[in-house]
Formats: sequence, C-alpha cells, structure tokens
Amino acid sequence: MKKLIGMIVAAAVVLGAGVSQAIAGDNGYGKQKVVYHVNYDNPKRQLGAMRNIKNHLNAVGDENIDLRVVMHGKGFTLLKTANTDMKFQSQVIDLKSRGVKFQLCANTIKGKKIDVKNDLFEVDQKDIVPSGVAEIAHLEAQGFSYVKP
Repeated sequence: MKKLIGMIVAAAVVLGAGVSQAIAGDNGYGKQKVVYHVNYDNPKRQLGAMRNIKNHLNAVGDENIDLRVVMHGKGFTLLKTANTDMKFQSQVIDLKSRGVKFQLCANTIKGKKIDVKNDLFEVDQKDIVPSGVAEIAHLEAQGFSYVKP
C-alpha cells in the first residue's frame, strides 16, 4: 500500500512539474530558428504546411521561434491562392501576426513573370529574396533548422 501511495505522490509531483513548466512557458524546446521550404503547387499540401507551422508555433511559443517560409518555383502559388481564397488568406494573416516571415524568390518572380502587387497576397519588397535556394542555404548556415512539409 505504501508503494502505491508513493507512486501516486511521485506521479503527482511529475505532473505538477509538467503543468508548472507549461504555465511558465518552459516547454523544453528552448529557442528555435526554423526555415520551412515550399516549392510545390498543391493547395492541400500547402494548407497542411501552414497547419504544421501553426502547430510548431503552439508547441514552442511565438516568442521562442524565428520562423521563415521560403517559397520558390511552384511554391509561389501559396500566395497566389491566398489572393482569392479566404481560407488561405486567414492562415497567412494569422501566421504573419505571430511573427512568421513569408519570403519569395526573385528568380521565380522574374522567370514566371509574376505581377507581385496584383497576383500575390500581401507581398512587400522586404519579403522578396534574391534566390530561394540560396536563402535557405544562408539561413541554414545561420543555424536555422530545415523543414520540408
């Protein structure tokens, strides 16, 4: 019986420590720098990537992460779809409000003759990087972890 009570007390202590860590914002992940790579034209997969990003933010905490989404090639369609699709728009707006930076490849813009102001959702000049793949390599060299959802 004492063993059972001891196990219950130990479990309560562990559970209490876990709850206090969650309340204090200490999730065990620490600070993170992450780059998500999107270069595909698949709306279902792109929405899935944005769900992954939201879950990532929820797990780590907005204040504990520097998260970039780098799009090149067919990945630009994420912001093209968001230009007319409210579901995509709301996801992009939500993620941006949480500090996520969406970055778009200048080579893609030029090569596909994209009209940034009219064809894409909320792209500012500061969101355009010279090369998507070079940006990913640059971020990795700065210690960003690479994720390809």
